[in-house]
Amino acid sequence: MTDFLISPQMRRDRARGVLVGAACGDALGVPYEFGPTLGPNTLPEMIGGGLGPYEPGEYSDDTQMHVVIARVAASGADLRTEEALRSVAEGFLDWAASGATDIGAQTRAVLSAARGAADPLAAMREAARQTHERTGRSAGNGSLMRTGVLALAYLNDRAALAEAARAVSGLTHYDPVAGEACVLWCEAIRVAVLDGTLDGPQSGLDLLDEAAAQRWKTWLDEAATQPPAAFAPNGFVVRALQAAWSAILSIPIPEDNPGRHFGRALYAAVRAGDDTDTVAAIGGALLGGRWGVSSIYPVWRNTVHGWPGLREPDLVALCDAIVDQRGGFPAEG
Repeated sequence: MTDFLISPQMRRDRARGVLVGAACGDALGVPYEFGPTLGPNTLPEMIGGGLGPYEPGEYSDDTQMHVVIARVAASGADLRTEEALRSVAEGFLDWAASGATDIGAQTRAVLSAARGAADPLAAMREAARQTHERTGRSAGNGSLMRTGVLALAYLNDRAALAEAARAVSGLTHYDPVAGEACVLWCEAIRVAVLDGTLDGPQSGLDLLDEAAAQRWKTWLDEAATQPPAAFAPNGFVVRALQAAWSAILSIPIPEDNPGRHFGRALYAAVRAGDDTDTVAAIGGALLGGRWGVSSIYPVWRNTVHGWPGLREPDLVALCDAIVDQRGGFPAEG
């Protein structure tokens, strides 16, 4: 159901929630990554630690890579162009060399192969292709975790958003399944921001070819009928998306205060276990896009931070810049 009256201020609040929501999910999941699965009555906390010396509220590579993409989008660049994609590729390499607190195995292999190349964009794409051909699989969750903010750059053009999502995913993840996941999740976020709904990834099935759409319909139907923990391990992009979507669906929206759904659903995403920070970061981007930055617990907003020295106001500023540089909301002309 769409909000009865949708003002630019409401949409602005929801747009700001995308990156802040992803960062909060990431930081909430960091302490529990690949650890024992939490019980149903345990409330995850932003206590830091995890697989590295993370400070309380510090986000990991999920949001760090998201920030690289957001900075390029905030410049007004079209993320479908070679110039913009080269900026993202160069940003990934700079981050890996100087700021990364963690890098997924597949992404690390691709970035390592592209390091020092005269054309980092071409080298990254080639390394992604070779990784896929060598292993036969490259549909990890590492591109889905970082692409949600693209929705803000294409609020008025869903076809262009799908192109951009595939292009940015393909920098490190050659398998088209990874790109399809990014298309579906980005479209879900776009719809959430504009219309104030949780129609979810089903809203983007028509952006895939018929065979892919049918596969994803089956996977999404599974997510709607199984608990989040059923999809662990969730390093495979399909399982990660299913876990995040299942967590969102598993929590009833409180009638007295619908925005509380944001925090409660993120708790469920972390309790899914395994790659907790990534599942919660994926879920947080969509939940933030639906309920807005104002729905996020103040203690989370005040605590979340990470590379390169960003806090909640900086993440909000990035979201604002992307929207303003890339065309704004329909109501704003």
